[in-house]
Amino acid sequence: MNNPMSLCDRVIMITGGGQGIGRALSEFAVNMGARVALIDIDRNSAESVAQEIGLEHARAYVGNVADPSFVKETVAQIVGHFGALHGLINNAGIVRAAMLHKMTVQQWQQVIDVNLTGAFVCLQAVASYFITRSSQGIQRPGAIVNVSSVAGRRGTFGQINYGASKAGVLGLTMSAARELGRYNISVNSVCYGMVETAMTETIRQENFRDKYLQQIPLGRFSTPQDVAPATCFLLSDAAAYITGQHLSVDGGFHISA
Repeated sequence: MNNPMSLCDRVIMITGGGQGIGRALSEFAVNMGARVALIDIDRNSAESVAQEIGLEHARAYVGNVADPSFVKETVAQIVGHFGALHGLINNAGIVRAAMLHKMTVQQWQQVIDVNLTGAFVCLQAVASYFITRSSQGIQRPGAIVNVSSVAGRRGTFGQINYGASKAGVLGLTMSAARELGRYNISVNSVCYGMVETAMTETIRQENFRDKYLQQIPLGRFSTPQDVAPATCFLLSDAAAYITGQHLSVDGGFHISA
């Protein structure tokens, strides 16, 4: 029996692929048989991860996901290099923490630009390519996974820009799923909780650690390796009839009072 979770011979574009969760996603996808295109604004990080994974399996592309020209050109370069593109994981994200009454418009806009506009720009470019594949008679032209957060479902403290951006990603997912379903293109989101990365370092410090751990039924923060399998599952044939869904990968944090 073939493994329905296999990503063998598929090419996956992963934004924010040079570090943290993006790195774990890239490594897991390659272990499942895929080749990956790593998009990151940090050249050293992206190229380092690509080299460690192996240049026969991974290639780095450096630029800003919120720049439509860069993204459109990069999609074309990925297809030119690998021969095709089969999946997108919209993972790039940033945090600019501040309380509501102290947050600057610049802090607000920086997060919206990367986390929400960047997700839209990448989704639009990749979806356009997938629609072309559909017109060529390809039965399942591609799958898209947008990375959201529990913050987009229940709000967050001191990061209203981040919570708003991740709530927006949920709306982006559902609307795109409705529009792209006619082409058999699936669009889903994953909602992470407290993942052990540099972005959550402050929250996981002693002053806040116990407060958050008490709200996680599984009793621990997740690692990037915990969230990668569920995310990549949504790109596989095992998830071919799933679209417009938000999969929480958060240890149960979203159900806590």
